[in-house]
Amino acid sequence: MDLGALVAEGGPAIERGRERVERALLSGTAAGETRTSIGDELLSYPVARLLVSLLGSPGAVEKYANAEAMLAHARFTEDFDDDAQLRSTDRERLSLEQLLADLELADRVTPTGDGGFSIEVTSYLKHAATLEGDRWRLVARNLSDGAVPIVRTELFTLLREAIRRRVARELPLTVPDQVASALTDEIATLRNAVADVDLSGVPRVVARGQFPPCITSLLERAPALDTDGQFTLTAFLAGLDIEREQLESMVEPGSEGAIAQLHYQFDRLADTRGAVFPPPSCATMEQIGLCVNKDNRCETIDHPVSYYGSAVDEAGLGGESTR
Repeated sequence: MDLGALVAEGGPAIERGRERVERALLSGTAAGETRTSIGDELLSYPVARLLVSLLGSPGAVEKYANAEAMLAHARFTEDFDDDAQLRSTDRERLSLEQLLADLELADRVTPTGDGGFSIEVTSYLKHAATLEGDRWRLVARNLSDGAVPIVRTELFTLLREAIRRRVARELPLTVPDQVASALTDEIATLRNAVADVDLSGVPRVVARGQFPPCITSLLERAPALDTDGQFTLTAFLAGLDIEREQLESMVEPGSEGAIAQLHYQFDRLADTRGAVFPPPSCATMEQIGLCVNKDNRCETIDHPVSYYGSAVDEAGLGGESTR
């Protein structure tokens, strides 16, 4: 179907496209909350690309690209799992060979016959550059004949990064006026949800006593947060220019997996590859069940960042840092 006609017609694919973007920006995942048909799922991806391009919010492309890469990683990992091949499915499965060819890596990745692979060194450096940990540094690898040996899971991680780079590189799109007009309602919904906030005026001080009630609650529950809570907390703290060590000192001890996920979100939001994306608006916080313990100040603002700026100014803490 022609994309312009699809947008004009509306329907489930448009709604799923909006959901992809909203969940990518607010929760760090492009996965749907409810099941959709294969056709609508496929068509929702180009719709989502249009919406991200029209949204024009700081950091939106980077955050959306990362969410789509994470979703793709989950799906192709399942597809490549030998056990998964035995399970019934209602969608066509992707082969590793197909994905490598699509990402222009078919002639750069070679099976080594022991369940592992080797990847041409320039491709390795390109896709491992944004990955954390000493194990991804070239000096930690046994470089031989211009290729780097990697295990299967490492290949999948590099493929995830290749997808993220491709999605980000292709955006934003130039959207025809007629198509943009047909998506006016969806863009309005997204802008209300993300409530684009200028973070340049946020006090770069860590004054926990001035945090809005919702953020204080998230800090207390940090190890057990779902994806919405994780994103909101880390987006708020990343906007204060805090260091990862400060994040660790604020969060109550909990499961290693939950803490690691918080670190991952924080690093994505606080790195130098894209603008920091603000946490959700108060309206969205209320909608997703994160607006709690409202006080008098909450009645006068529409965003957690605005609450914090107002509280810090009133307390005269603009140049101080407290825990």
